This record gives sequence, C-alpha cells and structure tokens, in this order.
Amino acid sequence: MKAMIFDWDGTLVDTLPAITRANAEVLGSYGVAYDDAAYRAAYSPDWRSMYRRLGVPAEHVEEAGDRWLGEYRSLMTEVRPFRGVEAAIGRLAMAGFRLGIVTAGDRPVVEHQLEATGLARYFSAVVCGEDLPFAKPDPRPLLHALAQLGIPDDPGRATYIGDAPDDMRMARTVGARGVGIVSIIGDRLELEAAGASEVADSVAEWVAALLGTGVEA
Repeated sequence: MKAMIFDWDGTLVDTLPAITRANAEVLGSYGVAYDDAAYRAAYSPDWRSMYRRLGVPAEHVEEAGDRWLGEYRSLMTEVRPFRGVEAAIGRLAMAGFRLGIVTAGDRPVVEHQLEATGLARYFSAVVCGEDLPFAKPDPRPLLHALAQLGIPDDPGRATYIGDAPDDMRMARTVGARGVGIVSIIGDRLELEAAGASEVADSVAEWVAALLGTGVEA
C-alpha cells in the first residue's frame, strides 16, 4: 500500500451528532419529521439526493443546503478528533504512507477543522464536496485524490477509510481497498455489504492492528 485516504466526518472527527441535528432542523423547516430509521436509509454524501429522498421539495433543495450549513456552523463550535486519531495518523505518516482526505464536507469548514485539530499537516491531498460536480459513491472524487497523491493509475495500492456504505462503494468502484469504520450511519453488516474489505470500531483500532501497536489513549 502506498496511500491511505480518509473520509472526514464520522471517521476522523466526531461531527456526526451535529450533522444529524442540523439535518433534523432543516427537515423540520420543510414540514418533514425527522426519523432515525428514515434518515439512515436515505443517508448519502450526495446531500441533494438525500434531501429529495427524505421529502424536501426539489425546488427547495439548494436552499435547504444553505440552511443546513448555517445550522451546522452554529452547532459545531468545537471539533475534536476521535480518541487516538492524531497518534494513529502520525504513525501512518511516519511509516511513509501518502495521506489524503475525500469528504463531502464544505471546504472552508473542513479546512478550518483540519487546522483546529492539528491534523492539516499530515494530508497532502484534500478533496471536498464542492471541488467536483460529483459526489460519493461516484469514483471521481477518490480518483482526483489519487492523482494529487501521485498514483492516478495505481488504485489497487490505495486504501479508503470511511464510515458510510457509499464510502465503501466508491472504493470498490475505483479498485481501492475499502475499510469501514462503524458509526451511526453505517454498522458492520452495512459496511461489509457495501464492499468493505474489513471493518473496525475506530481508526485508532484499525491503525494499531495494521502497524502492530497498541491502541492509543
């Protein structure tokens, strides 16, 4: 393996509760009652498609996206990496892996969070939601990151790590290895069904197993 590319929200940083709450607020403003099961079933990094499936009128989807960003920014006043993430990413960098991020997140938000968490220095490729007119599970965001990392024609030597079934579908389509991280939007069975080669409870746990070290506190 040459490259490790990560999802951001719910994989490296604990932002999913705020994301979910912001979505519930936005859906309520359009008269759509929030339901955990319906949200999980409809969830996609392609938020436009997700909102349409959840019942937001098509003519209001773009407006809903703007509302969501405002709600999320008001809720996400502090972002923290999951336990052990910073040490795990540092070990991967020291081991010589090329590191990147492919996320559906908004670039100004993600870049601010990368700096705030101290993780920005590790990643030489960061692909965000507005960078391309395609969203996961479309393979092109991941292919774009592989090109930035200098291995555009060698996806089999890359691993994509994410917490959503669409993350695994994207990796499988590209020909990269997919590693699922269990979260509120993807349990072990869902991640495996979507193509995960392996599933872990956290990035720290997975890196510890990969590099043969203990999980950091």
